[in-house]
Amino acid sequence: MVQRRPWEVEDGLWELVEPLLPTVERRFRHPGRRRLDDRKVLCGILFVLYTGIPWEFLPQEMGYGSGMTCWRRLRDWHGAGVWQRLHELLLAELNAAGLIDWSRAAVDGSHIRALKGGPKPARAR
Repeated sequence: MVQRRPWEVEDGLWELVEPLLPTVERRFRHPGRRRLDDRKVLCGILFVLYTGIPWEFLPQEMGYGSGMTCWRRLRDWHGAGVWQRLHELLLAELNAAGLIDWSRAAVDGSHIRALKGGPKPARAR
């Protein structure tokens, strides 16, 4: 059995991710360079995040594109809400399978606005 590297996307995960990615139509008149495969770019993004190397040091020999290509695709996918939808989809699947222990969940109040505010501090003298 061949062991898969942690940054390589398995087929099952790719089937969940691919429909969430925005489709980019190629221009007709001036098409430019052919766009790199999204799955390869995702592997490049995961490689950088897994190893912690700077984007510009992503090895070209791996076939994941340049670091700048991966960074731009990460930025575009974030702007399109891909990561939020993927997170929600995976949570829903785990919850449906009964694999989430909600008794261990916590809400962090630093991310929720207190509309009424808290008690006013005593006036300083």
